Amino acid sequence: MGAGAKKFSITGPYPIAHIPYPDLLGAHISIAGGTHNAPARAKAIKATAMQIFTKMGNRWAERVCADEECLAFRAALADTDVRVTMAHDSYLINLASPDDALRRKSIESFVAELRRCESLGLNILVSHPGNHMGDLESGLHRNADAITEALERVPGRCVLAMEATAGSGTSLGARFEELAKIIEYVPEPHRSRMGVCTDTCHLYAAGYDLVKDFDGVWNRFDDVVGRERLKAIHLNDSKTPLNSRRDRHELIGEGTLGPKPFRRIVGDERFATIPKVIETPKLEETKTDRRMLTRLRSYARHSSPKRQQAKSARRRG
Repeated sequence: MGAGAKKFSITGPYPIAHIPYPDLLGAHISIAGGTHNAPARAKAIKATAMQIFTKMGNRWAERVCADEECLAFRAALADTDVRVTMAHDSYLINLASPDDALRRKSIESFVAELRRCESLGLNILVSHPGNHMGDLESGLHRNADAITEALERVPGRCVLAMEATAGSGTSLGARFEELAKIIEYVPEPHRSRMGVCTDTCHLYAAGYDLVKDFDGVWNRFDDVVGRERLKAIHLNDSKTPLNSRRDRHELIGEGTLGPKPFRRIVGDERFATIPKVIETPKLEETKTDRRMLTRLRSYARHSSPKRQQAKSARRRG
């Protein structure tokens, strides 16, 4: 652990704004055998951020995190360098559905997701905005109304990060404007718990050219959504080309994005305190994750001298 870095308290994580660790990098981690096993897997790949499912992501069955599980998870987390913990909600949830029964089922599942995040002390819940199945604007309002209900029912510190999508079919969130509208439609005080998780594969598939117009994409994000709303980044290369509208993850630097955008992200001080996790194919489980994170760290080591000077100054401080 870096000099001056602090462990998590057993009573809960640090607020994101006060994270002492400068570079937050990790992966989606398996909870096989229980959530308490995830931190050790994150430690094995030297992660400083991690994402998990709090239940099986492709099933409706819900569960409650017992006190013993929460204590075991936090105790295990305290033995790692992980500084930000994230969960991804169930892939079955569709808060924007026009079908009343499916939407109500989705809301109840989403509420359960938030409750597990609060129980475990997780910082961020990442959620796909869902599918409007007809009229986009109506879908945005249904999504925002469902989020408002859920955040009202589950108060706490966990931030909800709406994930930018690739834009296939009737999915919401492929345009920055759609994400901004969902946030706008959620009233305060709940809006203060709202943010965005971008995904490099999704952005590229949706038509945001991170290869040839990296600065332009992020300037557009800042103008439409606001940089203060950027709470997490999923680092994934893409198997498909620009504007393909297909969500197909590839290993870092080995897809249509190539190394360039990833070098820019891990080498840019503006992203240093944004948790960045990979969701790349797990060809050899932790071995592949370790190899991808090593590759990303090598990109950071060869970044600009200005960044290296800033990091050295922080260590001395």
